[in-house]
Amino acid sequence: MIITLTLNAAVDKAYHISGVVEPGTVMRVDTCRNTAGGKGLNVARVIKLCGEDVMPSGLAGGRTGALLEQLTYQDGLNGRFVHVDAETRCCINILDGKNRSTEFLEPGEEVTAQEMERFMQEFEKICTDAEVVTMSGSVPRGVRKDIYRILVERVKSWGKKVILDTSGELLKEGIEAAPDMIKPNQEELSMLLGRPVTTLDDVKAAAMELYNKGIGHVVVSLGRDGALLVCDQGILHGIPPRIKAVNTVGCGDSMVGAFAVAFRRGYGPKESLKYAVAVSAANALSDQTGHFEPEELERIYPGVRIQDLTVSETLSD
Repeated sequence: MIITLTLNAAVDKAYHISGVVEPGTVMRVDTCRNTAGGKGLNVARVIKLCGEDVMPSGLAGGRTGALLEQLTYQDGLNGRFVHVDAETRCCINILDGKNRSTEFLEPGEEVTAQEMERFMQEFEKICTDAEVVTMSGSVPRGVRKDIYRILVERVKSWGKKVILDTSGELLKEGIEAAPDMIKPNQEELSMLLGRPVTTLDDVKAAAMELYNKGIGHVVVSLGRDGALLVCDQGILHGIPPRIKAVNTVGCGDSMVGAFAVAFRRGYGPKESLKYAVAVSAANALSDQTGHFEPEELERIYPGVRIQDLTVSETLSD
């Protein structure tokens, strides 16, 4: 079982328009799709598509929270959310005629310390049968900035593997607990280390620095160039075949979900990275967030190359 945690879940509204966004005008939406959103919900959908048992969890409140749980159920996911008084947020993603994405993300209403304490008690029960736990995204107002450090420490003490995918102070605090995996991008690496991270050599050095802090798998997402993995087998670069992306929203979440599946299945680092890069690329070919077509994954997977940068040798498997 894999648990995906989304403390700041949302109802995601995808607006499709045929033209381009023009500020200061009235824009007509061609179609609208509501989905259970927040990074951890995207992760959960991908894990389910990969064929593994998954249970999304997090906070839900008000009428929007009830809709969130309904949408989660419609996705075939058996979620266990802890209810709070704060109304669950909405987030809007506008996809225009040029396949560009413009997002409007609400912050999330304030959650009390008492509600968070109740969540912490419930979360231990939720994680009872889990082997892997993912923690993704932002937190609502009122939640302390070291919450992920506390949660990572607890989950590790329960003997579970934990993947942390967040940013800013939440990530800076969270890595102090040495999660089994983190997945920053270059901008987040720059923030963590206080220096520009622009070239591949910069990325390698930064990821190695974080690995040396006790983080077993440091995965750096590189967009169309795939991902870099630093682990006990060295520095690996997963490179996808060239594709014509439809929607890149959720590609990072798809990568997290695929790594969670790989951990659950006991894959080695090279196989894990190849699988995760392929799943992420397949997600980019779907107009849905946290979704891929199995036939696209099968088509892309053989074309993913794994380059071992510790020995500068390209591997075929």
